[in-house]
Amino acid sequence: MPHLSSRLAAVGTAVAVLAATALATAVTAAQAAAPGAPSAALPAAAPTIPPPSYPNPGRVTGSTGAHDPAVVRGPNGTYLLAATGNNLPLKTSADRTAWRDAGVVWPGGAPWTTAYTGGGANLWAPDISYRDGRYLLYYSASSFGSQRSAIFLATSPTGASGSWTHQGLIIESSGAVNYNAIDPNLLVDAAGQWWLTFGSFWTGLKAIRLDPATGKRSTTDTAVRALAQRQTASGAVEAPFVYRHGGYYYLFMSFDLCCRGASSTYRVMVGRATTPTGPYTDRNGTALTSGGGTQILAGHGSIHGPGHQAVLFDNGQDVLFYHYYTDSGAARLGINLLGWDSAGWPFVY
Repeated sequence: MPHLSSRLAAVGTAVAVLAATALATAVTAAQAAAPGAPSAALPAAAPTIPPPSYPNPGRVTGSTGAHDPAVVRGPNGTYLLAATGNNLPLKTSADRTAWRDAGVVWPGGAPWTTAYTGGGANLWAPDISYRDGRYLLYYSASSFGSQRSAIFLATSPTGASGSWTHQGLIIESSGAVNYNAIDPNLLVDAAGQWWLTFGSFWTGLKAIRLDPATGKRSTTDTAVRALAQRQTASGAVEAPFVYRHGGYYYLFMSFDLCCRGASSTYRVMVGRATTPTGPYTDRNGTALTSGGGTQILAGHGSIHGPGHQAVLFDNGQDVLFYHYYTDSGAARLGINLLGWDSAGWPFVY
């Protein structure tokens, strides 16, 4: 099911270590002393042994409320974050630690979305990237629990508030199909082909082919391909994000429920495949289309419902962005780093 609004609070750094206990100690010290921001020096090599427990989010400051965060680093080195909220809030950072509000994508509103939102301005789950000299933003319009949903594309030369151009509808859903068209993520595969992954509940996560020339849906290949589905928990899987690493495509996804404050049960799962459209399997070999998924982050302590994850390769590091809820129910930005074990599976540190 869909998401609501509010977000931000986290950034992680850590040092490579040889043993799990030493790693946990090093990570804790690094997070306390440093925000995980890029530096002029080369970053420490990522560890290959997971910590013994899930780490807390790293340090972030400034405007830290966010839900469904997506982050890109622009050509000038500035980070741009887009999030769920009225007219799609934007935030910027020079160092991946201190964030400030930067307006909204649509300061004048987005009237083409209101048929899906019930007239509201709350738009969901943006996916932001920078390619071929422009920013691309895929985002969703829907209402909570509804299958009447749509994904749209906007582009901008600068990413600034008010600079975005509406490029049109990419895909929509209704009771006539078996999927829900929210939570988009752009994947460009090793061959340069563009794909859009998306989905929430119903029959799970899907992928469609895009035309790289337009960023819109292919007119010659209109197949909707299945990536992941749960047959339990009311089909609670959403927020796909595919990341290419070491010869595999890793499908990160969120299981269970968001949007319930401190009662949220979101958790981050992963599977992998050798081709962008699968078949994806988890660490145990279970197909993601049969409910498989390997957990890499879940609620712990005062960190509730972490999910709607995105991964960015930045300054030689694989950086995980997500939201979580505080004890008060506020949504915050979480940022940690990803390590990879000897079998090539990711973990959060």
